[in-house]
Amino acid sequence: MNVAVLAGMVSTTLFAVSYVPMLLKALRTRDLDSYSLGYLALSNVANGVHSVYVFSLPLGPIWLLHCFYAGASLLLLIWYLRFRSSPSGRPVPQQAQRS
Repeated sequence: MNVAVLAGMVSTTLFAVSYVPMLLKALRTRDLDSYSLGYLALSNVANGVHSVYVFSLPLGPIWLLHCFYAGASLLLLIWYLRFRSSPSGRPVPQQAQRS
């Protein structure tokens, strides 16, 4: 295995692992107030467009990393839409939910 491939695999793993605590916290607390719907929607559109480029490359670590990022972005968008509960469509702050 050459050094570039090994470096790609290690960096892919590190980038993916760095997202896991954020995803777990979002799932556990259901607090996605620090995200906006516009950011999450645009991030998913960008991942879709970027997929055209990534999937034109040979199979490799970049595919795994991109699929992970795209999946994480999609999960955050789904959770944002699912966990919001106010009629205005704005997420309800955690303090208000506890009352």
